[in-house]
Amino acid sequence: MAGSGERAARTRDRLAALLADASAAVLGTAGGRAAGVYLRSGTPDVLRLAVLAGLPGPLFRSWWRLHADRPFPVADAYRLGGPVVLPNATETMRRYPQFAAGLPFPLGSAHVPVPGGTRPLGVLTVLCPASPDTGDELFDRGLLVRLAEGLGAELLGLAGGDEDAIRWDEAPVCVRPPPSRTARPAVGRFSWDPATSLVRADDRLHALLGRDPGALAGTADALADALAPAEAHRILAALRDTAAGRPPAAPLSLRARDGTPRLLDLWAADAPAVTGVVVDAGPAAFAEEAADPLPQGVLCLDRLGLIVYANPAAARLVGRSREWLLGRALWDALPWLTGPPYDDHLRAALLAPEPVCFHARRPAGDQDGPGEGDWLAVSVHPGTDLLTCTLVPASRMDPATGPAPGAHPDQGAEPDDRSMAPLYRPIALAIALTDAVTARQVSAVVVRELLPAFGGRRLAIYLLQERRLHLAWETGFPRGFLDPFEGVGLDTRIPGVETLTTGRPLFFESMAQLGAAYPGLALDAEVGARAFLPLIASGRPVGSCILGFDRPRGFSAQERTVLTALAGLIAHAMERARRYDSEAALARGLQEALLPRRLSAHPGVETAGRYLPGTQGMDVGGDWYDVVESGDGLALVIGDVQGHGVQAAATMGQLRSAVRAFALGDRPPDEVLSGTNHLLIDLDPGQFASCCCLRLDPATGRTLIARAGHLPPLLRCPDGRTRVLDVPGGVVLGVDPHARYPVTELVLEPDAILALYTDGLVERPGADIDEGIAALRLALAKAGAAAGRRGGTGARSLAAVADRLTGTARLAADRPDDVALLLAARHAPPSVPGRHGHRPAPAHGP
Repeated sequence: MAGSGERAARTRDRLAALLADASAAVLGTAGGRAAGVYLRSGTPDVLRLAVLAGLPGPLFRSWWRLHADRPFPVADAYRLGGPVVLPNATETMRRYPQFAAGLPFPLGSAHVPVPGGTRPLGVLTVLCPASPDTGDELFDRGLLVRLAEGLGAELLGLAGGDEDAIRWDEAPVCVRPPPSRTARPAVGRFSWDPATSLVRADDRLHALLGRDPGALAGTADALADALAPAEAHRILAALRDTAAGRPPAAPLSLRARDGTPRLLDLWAADAPAVTGVVVDAGPAAFAEEAADPLPQGVLCLDRLGLIVYANPAAARLVGRSREWLLGRALWDALPWLTGPPYDDHLRAALLAPEPVCFHARRPAGDQDGPGEGDWLAVSVHPGTDLLTCTLVPASRMDPATGPAPGAHPDQGAEPDDRSMAPLYRPIALAIALTDAVTARQVSAVVVRELLPAFGGRRLAIYLLQERRLHLAWETGFPRGFLDPFEGVGLDTRIPGVETLTTGRPLFFESMAQLGAAYPGLALDAEVGARAFLPLIASGRPVGSCILGFDRPRGFSAQERTVLTALAGLIAHAMERARRYDSEAALARGLQEALLPRRLSAHPGVETAGRYLPGTQGMDVGGDWYDVVESGDGLALVIGDVQGHGVQAAATMGQLRSAVRAFALGDRPPDEVLSGTNHLLIDLDPGQFASCCCLRLDPATGRTLIARAGHLPPLLRCPDGRTRVLDVPGGVVLGVDPHARYPVTELVLEPDAILALYTDGLVERPGADIDEGIAALRLALAKAGAAAGRRGGTGARSLAAVADRLTGTARLAADRPDDVALLLAARHAPPSVPGRHGHRPAPAHGP
């Protein structure tokens, strides 16, 4: 929520509480395992996870921030304003492969926009385990939509109706889900200062005791009364003994006011202060008592990753005391059991129905005790409220329960750097690169996927051209720093060149190390680390990639392997993009050569033409327009060849030449189309084309029009009325050798505007083309009126009309098809003078 100060903090807290309540309600009514709410952020088009219920936030950090344009279901639900339901992993992989690569579990999900005023405020997301054959019945779509609508109304009420004030720019609030009927123990922590008798309790203890945060009176007597009033004297005595250095030999077994069993464990963490952990054992107390003597280690985690139980064997294997483990987050207590690839395993256990088994190595020197530096076989068993982890020394593991000890890595290997990205990143990057077709798009994908994954802040991609490296993309480097390296030759001794010429990646763990290896090399920072990766595709050098980190860091053997593999993916994508760029440049050049450089003119007629290539696929297509001198008049032609690319452009050139030849012979429009149709059928290029051809007599305005499967022309009358011309037509060119093309006659009045266009100007995905034609008709009426106010429909004003009609398409980032537009307007001077080489215009048409 926007704002600062105490009032803003209170508003933010109210917002967090509202989102937490909504997420908990979703889990309680919609049957999900986890839920979250994304909201707009202060960064345009970026959504941030505001609340996450049922999952630990640190394990899902990669999903905290999401751009609205990314191919993810949350982004689609926000951008398109409708629910996205993925009932199973198969449907998820089919529709959102990048999302599926990040959460490769049998998972179902639903993503529902939270409605606001003009656009969604955010997205409500629900996750649930699902089998491969699970259908749409997994989620009650109507219920989720109602919950999202209710949340939207409450958010707008909180913001006083100002939807722009609703945004989130902080880490998500993590919320425990409502417990199931078979809820396992809960845990809370407190500390007691015997000098002041002051008790400080965490929010979890308040929740365990059924109190609002901060409601517990801050004295030992109040704590004892809240825990077990009938046994308050035992609790107070145990607190005093612990402060004096005589903690109880075992946790105290207590009974709450309602008879619920509770365990109280005390120790002097920082004498004389006493730290305590309260475990609400419930029906599971007997199970815990049974687990205490087991030889294998047993840990229980709640759904936010806090350790709520540890048996003695687990404490011994991990080299920590039970008292120290209880109530701590797993990644704080056992950091060697988190990070890649372990985070993937823990995510799977939280979201999937099947147990997860893997090996982990407790680093030597972590703590003194049994198991130091040894490999452990870890099994994580999912549950509705708890995860149960078992730990077994790998050397004693039953072969029937997992891989043999020799199956895991060399025990002399260095532990991984846990700050690095999950190992599924190569898969996610490969999927993202499949949609990138230009070098610029490939570079953008690398920045979006690679930098966040590896914690980098700077990236530069150089491509090899004529034995020199040229910068294709950079981000994060100081302005102008890379300028001296532009166009360097392959004989230059700098790391970006040497990594390519040798084919070996270069890793520098500090800037000092880089400077020592390359004396005199200009450095962009005093501290940090750098990785230089060769981009080589199929044995051919493509370029080099530079990754920059803001702090010194090491690169393990596994990290180097992953980065090298990613460089190979980038190189192949760049090589493909360069071939695409070359073919697209060829097609564009061919089309530019075939389109008219200038339009034939007549003193009584003004024309204006516009062409815009598509921005998808091969960028260019077969749209064309032309104005041809035809006897004493003009022939105006517009057409559209099926398809895109070099073949479409070539076919377009052949058709344009044919139309010009027939029109120059002063043939009527129907004969021009028939002759062109026969030529296209004889050429047999495997393509067809639509076309509209008309012949205009500038003196009288008599106009003959014929269509071959093309869109009908538009006419703006001098009085401002604009209509779609009813012109009967024949089939497209290149299909039927016996096709006939009926001719329609009309009179083009002076200062009227005739508009011919292709479907790229009026067709939109998911919309009826008639709606697009209607919109163009209204735009022509407005543009023509503006031109009239500027002084008639002269050349300059008609060009302005053409610019206005194509303005929206010109600014569009994605044009799936090319666009062609041809406008004509007739003047009515007292007499039409002859042109050089032309007879005066006759009083009647042909």
